[in-house]
Amino acid sequence: MTHPFHALVGQQLDILFVKRRSGALVFVCAYGVSRSVTLPQEWTDRGGVSGGDRLAVEGLSALRALVDALVSRGADTSGEGS
Repeated sequence: MTHPFHALVGQQLDILFVKRRSGALVFVCAYGVSRSVTLPQEWTDRGGVSGGDRLAVEGLSALRALVDALVSRGADTSGEGS
């Protein structure tokens, strides 16, 4: 389980079977005694590349610098008619 906000994050679960739900793969996994949990593929290590760094400080800082540059550029040309 790799989803950062799921109660089972970091745990390894045995996959009982795989099925499609609304066109997406989900894994039905053994959990506890005689229980199962269904997980989307993206929430597991079998999913695609994690987007976990979407809100990383470095990315947000770079975005802020870009926005500041665009705003500054717009302020420089605001007096000129386009």
